[in-house]
Amino acid sequence: MFSLTQGLRRALQTRPAAPSTAFGTRRRTWEQTADRVARVAGALAALGIKRGDRVAILALNSDRYFELMYALPWIGAVMVPLNTRLAAPEIEYILEDSGAVGLFIDAAMAHHLSALEGRMAAVREVIWLDDISSPDGMLHYEDLTAYDMADDLGAANDETAGLFYTGGTTGRSKGVMLSHANLVVNAMNAVAGMGFDSDTAYIHSGAMFHLADGASTFGVTLVGGRHAFVPRFEPVEVLQTIAGEKVTHAQFVPTMINMMVNHPRFGEFDISTLKLVLYGASPMPEGVLRKAIEVMAHVGMIHGYGMTEAAPIVTLLPARYTTLSGPYAGRLKSCGQAALTCEVKVVDANREEVPRGTAGELAIRGPNIMKGYWNKPDETAAVLENGWYYSGDGATMDKEGFVFIVDRLKDMIITGGENVYSAEVENAISLIPGVGEVAVIGVPDERWGERVHAIIVPKPGTNLTADLVLAHCREQIAGYKCPRSVDFRNEPLPLSGAGKVLKRELREPYWKGYTKAVN
Repeated sequence: MFSLTQGLRRALQTRPAAPSTAFGTRRRTWEQTADRVARVAGALAALGIKRGDRVAILALNSDRYFELMYALPWIGAVMVPLNTRLAAPEIEYILEDSGAVGLFIDAAMAHHLSALEGRMAAVREVIWLDDISSPDGMLHYEDLTAYDMADDLGAANDETAGLFYTGGTTGRSKGVMLSHANLVVNAMNAVAGMGFDSDTAYIHSGAMFHLADGASTFGVTLVGGRHAFVPRFEPVEVLQTIAGEKVTHAQFVPTMINMMVNHPRFGEFDISTLKLVLYGASPMPEGVLRKAIEVMAHVGMIHGYGMTEAAPIVTLLPARYTTLSGPYAGRLKSCGQAALTCEVKVVDANREEVPRGTAGELAIRGPNIMKGYWNKPDETAAVLENGWYYSGDGATMDKEGFVFIVDRLKDMIITGGENVYSAEVENAISLIPGVGEVAVIGVPDERWGERVHAIIVPKPGTNLTADLVLAHCREQIAGYKCPRSVDFRNEPLPLSGAGKVLKRELREPYWKGYTKAVN
């Protein structure tokens, strides 16, 4: 039986007195954590939250967030982690689409409450997830820990454990339904790929709403390791926590690594316990890798590739290949070989497998693949066929099964580790009076990998400015989705015979000199 809560029960059984979580000055053991999880679950049940109900979490990283990721499945409820960088209209849409009956929120996100007032029709309970006192009339998370312990209801296997929202090519986020089995299987992939064991100390420096962190969350718990939390990524706080908590494993995007290794205070901290870093979302720029090897020579670096629909791990590139010299140097541009529970293949437009070395679309199969998109049967059918998930990523695979991502068939940009679907940004910009046509593309950026770039054809007689466009976008969409640069042009956007904007043609001038059209 695959159940998320089984990992917590195993940690309790095998290491009850061992440390489980560290957040600020707060420390707990697995026995204490399991007790709190069961009590919070009992409180949620008493509040009327039942099996299958969706409950949203809008908060920065913390030990309480971690406990919720077990308390909800303990009673068979479905977690809905929300991206903390979303704008209020995006949060409203997800709450409505998911039908969330509860919302956990912390002080850092509380500014959204006024904008959401009267717009959360299904939400019956809003619960405060912070150390400071809760607003008048709002339950505090710690109040929940005084309730009687609930029995683990045994939600497992194909039951939905979480709805994880990802951007959509139509401009609307899609809720990816992941089962208990999906998440447990990928926790096992994380254990095998990253070498987690009971001596592991893992730092949650990436956002916990991201499944990239989730695989490690569930994996480290499964082996009874230890979790250290920082609210959000900040180079000095992360380095302090690695040193203070004797962290052994971490996960970063290349942008984070760049910010740390080039920070003027980097040398002040003893990070000798750090053994392994998983990096993902984009390849490691050569300059960043050289610096990382220079100052963190003792740390192994693994490249991971995946997506929400795969819960998320698909391929892993072992640390021995993260090198700029020697016989393995050519593997650095690869995202690795299939994870233990995955099969991968490259297919043509007819979904027929192509010869090794031929470019096509990457398809993935395994027990980690999602159940489908929440309430979106047509979009589910478009990407799932005969057990295979068709990723929309252009790739090649060599004779030894190493995968190389070469293009993005879906209209998506990855900037600083975050996925941005062009349609979301285009929809926001098109609401501006005076915009005739708009196309949003990803262009190379040394710091972020890619940056969001808008190309706008204004209507005749209008006076649009980049500042106006950016100010409008900040009100409508998350900050990381907003364009960092804008070009205005007088000629119409290039179109295909079917009337689609030829984005490859628009991207071409920006990507000259690069070996592939994504970064």
